[in-house]
Amino acid sequence: MNFNRLTLFSISILLTNLSFSQNIDQVLSRGEVHGSFQMDMQYYQEDSLIGAQEVPEDVLMNGFANINYTNGNFSAGFRYESYLNTMLGFPPGYKGNGIGYKYASYTNDDMTVTVGNYYEQFGNGLIFRTYEARGLGYDNAMEGIRINYKLAEGLFVKGIIGKQRFYFETGEGVIRGVDGELMLNDFFGGKFAESKTKLTLGGSFISKYQVDQSAQLNLPENVGASAGRFTLQRGKVRLTGEYARKINDPSADNNFIYKEGEAFFAETGYSTKGFGLTLSAKGVDNMSYRSDRNAALTDLQINFLPALTRQHTYNLLATLYPYATQPNGEIAFQGEMVYKFKKKSLLGGKYGTGILINYSTVYNIDSTAIVGPDTALLGYESNIFALGEEKYYEELNIEISKKFNKKFKGIFTYSNMVFNQAVIQGKPPQDYPTVYANIGVIDLTYKINKKHAIRTEVQGLFTKQDQQDWATLLVEYTFSPHWFLAVMDQYNYGNKYEDERIHYYFASAGYIKGTNRIQLGYGKQRAGIFCVGGVCRNVPAASGLTLSITSSF
Repeated sequence: MNFNRLTLFSISILLTNLSFSQNIDQVLSRGEVHGSFQMDMQYYQEDSLIGAQEVPEDVLMNGFANINYTNGNFSAGFRYESYLNTMLGFPPGYKGNGIGYKYASYTNDDMTVTVGNYYEQFGNGLIFRTYEARGLGYDNAMEGIRINYKLAEGLFVKGIIGKQRFYFETGEGVIRGVDGELMLNDFFGGKFAESKTKLTLGGSFISKYQVDQSAQLNLPENVGASAGRFTLQRGKVRLTGEYARKINDPSADNNFIYKEGEAFFAETGYSTKGFGLTLSAKGVDNMSYRSDRNAALTDLQINFLPALTRQHTYNLLATLYPYATQPNGEIAFQGEMVYKFKKKSLLGGKYGTGILINYSTVYNIDSTAIVGPDTALLGYESNIFALGEEKYYEELNIEISKKFNKKFKGIFTYSNMVFNQAVIQGKPPQDYPTVYANIGVIDLTYKINKKHAIRTEVQGLFTKQDQQDWATLLVEYTFSPHWFLAVMDQYNYGNKYEDERIHYYFASAGYIKGTNRIQLGYGKQRAGIFCVGGVCRNVPAASGLTLSITSSF
C-alpha cells in the first residue's frame, strides 16, 4: 500500500472511530475546515514569429486544491494536484493527478509532532529550507517526521527526518537534522527579560544520506552541514548573522570535486517613523546541497541561498534580466534606504513623498585553481570574504512615490543595471556580452470616482547589448468591487534585426467576488526567465488563450 492510500485509509479509520460516539457532522462542528483552489489553463497556438511551439494537446492545465482541518491542538490536511498536462515552462516531471502533500499534526505539553509532509527552515536557510513556489513549479517538501519541542522558556529545539518531494515521488536521499534556538532574555528571565537589548542564538546540523553507486569515485554517503547564527536587537537597531559549513560533497553541480563548502549571511537594519535603512552581505562557496548528487535544475535542493538583489514586479525589470544565485561561488552586498518626506514640507507637498534607494552588487569570490595532483579532487582554493575580479550583477534602483491629490498618484522608478549573461544564464561569452541597461518606469493611477479607477504603466529599457531597447505600455481599468480590464504591449523596438522587432500584445479581463477570482487573457508571451528569490525557470514563448481561477474558503 503506497503512502497516499495509507493516508486516506488512516483518515477513514480515524473518522470511523470518531463517529462511533457521534456522527461526522458533530465532529466537524467541533473543528474548522479551510481550503483554497487554483487552476491555470492555457490554449496554445503555434506562432513562428515569436517561436511559440505547437502543443499536441492544444490545452494544458495546472491545478490544485488545499484542504485543511483544525480542531484544537490537532490539524490535518492534503493538497490534491492535477497536471493535464503541465503547462509549458514548468518541470515536465509534474504530470497526471495525485496527492502531492498530506500531513497530520498535534501539540501536547509543549511538543508538536508532524507526520507526512511539511515545510521547514533552519535559520536563514543556508543549510536547510523546504518551501513551495507555485509560480516556478518548485516544491521540495519533506516527507517524514518533524518534532518541535519547547524545552524551557526561551529554549526551543526541532528535529526532522525524511525524504524530499520529487514530483509525485520522493528523492533517493534521506535527510536528518536538528535545530536549536535560545532566546537569552526569556531563558534567564528577571532583569534580563526587561532589558532593551535582546539576544537570540541558534545552531543547526543537517546530514543527508545517499548510497555511493559510482564505479569511478569514492563518494561520501553521509554529507553533513552545520551552521551557527545570532540576532541582536536594541531599540530600532537590529543585527543578524549566520555562518554555515558543509563537508566535501562531490556532485554534478561542482563537477565532482571534494572541496568543502561554506556560506555566510549578515544584515543590519535601522527603522523609525518615516525612515528605514538595511545593509546586507552574503558569501557563497561551493554550497550546492541536494539530497541527490546527480539532480539538476531546481530538483531536490536542501538549502536556500537568497539573492541579495531587489525583487521587482514591473515587467521589464522582473523578466528580462533577473538575477539567479550562483551556488558555486559569489559574494554579494545590498543596501536599501526608505524615507518619507513629511506632509506640507518643501519636497513632501500636501500628501508627503516617499523615496526608496536600493543598491546591490554581486562578484565572484577570490579563488585560485589548484595545479598538481589535487586539481581533480579539490578544484581550487578560495577566500569567501574576498571579492574576485568578475562582476556578475549590479543595480542602482531609485523609486519615488507621490500622491498629487485625492484622485491622482504615481510611482516613478529608475534602474541602472549591469547583467553578466555568460555567468548568470550560462551563455557563451563571445556571443552574449555583459548587458549595461537603463530602465525607467512611470506608474500612474487616477481614481475617477469611488468605484472606477484607471492605471497606466509606461516602461522603457535601453541598452546596446543583447536584444537592445524595449518598451512596455500597460493600461488597466478597474470597476470595483468586481471587474477589471487590462491591455499590454511589450515591444522590442530597438532590436538590430528588423524581423525581431515584435509586439507582444496581451489583453485580460477579470471578475472578483469575495474570495473567488476569475481571469481570462489572450495574447503573446515572450520567451525568457522567471525568477523568485534567486530561483529561476525558463519560460518558453507562447501564444493563445489563458484562464486562471482561484478561490478560498
